[in-house]
Amino acid sequence: MLNYSRNRAQSKPYRSLSLEAMDLADSKRKSNVLGKVLMAISLITICIIILKQSPNFGSHSPDDNQAHDKLSQFSQRQPGVMHVLVTGGAGYIGSHAALRLLKDSHRVTIVDNLSRGNLGAVKVLQQLFPDPAQLQFIYADLGDAKAVNKIFSQNEFDAVMHFAAVAYVGESTLDPLRYYHNITSNTLMVLKAMAAHGVKTLIYSSTCATYGEPKKMPITEETPQVPINPYGKAKKMAEDMIIDFSKNSDMAVMILRYFNVIGSDPEGRLGEAPRPELREHGRISGACFDAALGVIPGLKVKGTDYKTADGTCVRDYIDVTDLVDAHVKALAHAKPKNVGIYNVGTGKGRSVKEFVKACKKATMADIKVEYLDRRPGDYAEVYSDPSKIFRELNWTAKYTDLQESLQIAWRWQKSHRNGYGN
Repeated sequence: MLNYSRNRAQSKPYRSLSLEAMDLADSKRKSNVLGKVLMAISLITICIIILKQSPNFGSHSPDDNQAHDKLSQFSQRQPGVMHVLVTGGAGYIGSHAALRLLKDSHRVTIVDNLSRGNLGAVKVLQQLFPDPAQLQFIYADLGDAKAVNKIFSQNEFDAVMHFAAVAYVGESTLDPLRYYHNITSNTLMVLKAMAAHGVKTLIYSSTCATYGEPKKMPITEETPQVPINPYGKAKKMAEDMIIDFSKNSDMAVMILRYFNVIGSDPEGRLGEAPRPELREHGRISGACFDAALGVIPGLKVKGTDYKTADGTCVRDYIDVTDLVDAHVKALAHAKPKNVGIYNVGTGKGRSVKEFVKACKKATMADIKVEYLDRRPGDYAEVYSDPSKIFRELNWTAKYTDLQESLQIAWRWQKSHRNGYGN
């Protein structure tokens, strides 16, 4: 073992110093230190005097004041104005819902983590409704309990429209845990926050996927829920939680199970802009438009051997404008200690082949179609019986012309080839 202490001792030869020399050195060091301290004190004193003479000393900047005023406005109820929290409000359906609520003079807070939503949609809404006391956007993840609690503690919400969710059947079969966490667990977070802060109205965005593949058509609200994919299962679990919680509370709950959503804002302000990496899991309308634009070489139809008239899946296509109207009607009719459950659809099923034909006419494009094997988790035929929502909420679908809905959406897609550009 090496003797390090010996080597160090040998490297520095011993030198002796007189006591007088040591005292002189100490005196010089003390004098230098004292001078530096006095100089520092002088500089600090001068800075304080200058700052106190500044007109902005001790005051907030205009941006700070605006932020404080905005926060205080949203933390207080305004007579005659409903304050609605729209989770997932930067997404396709959520942004359209926020637009309608703002048009109806409600106060809106959008919460979104932008994992699927678009900041561009929020910016459009902010441009249309520039009053900072009417609309605010909060970037947050509903899986973050502290963030969710902070949002509820700083805002006086009258109601929650809970849209935020991952929502692709095919993707759910590949990554089921993500779906249970994002849908079921995050809904629990929202429920707990609502309970803790006394928010009494919930409009929940559910899906016909909770029914699975029923033996009888059309689907009514009493049709047994037997979901066959993780997306539908996660949504059903969230529904069950909401219903169980409502039994011991005075919460007003509306659960809307809607079918396949298409279309966009008729005035061309908003549209559907999924992330490029999610196109293969997205809605058939998105794939159809991508094919018409040349983004993809053609349309892939998955499954031609279903027990339907032409062998392809049959779905009930509901226009997003009608869907949003159903949410507004649900909000108006929500009653304490009551759970309303409604199917939201047109009541008419259309096959994938019919859809493709309508899309070709809407886009006037020669779309190539490739027929492939079935997609995991899909079901043959699903369409609704919307008589209950008509009877109880006086709602009925108005945009029922498939080609017309696709033409409206196509106009937005043509003028927004890169979505919202972000």
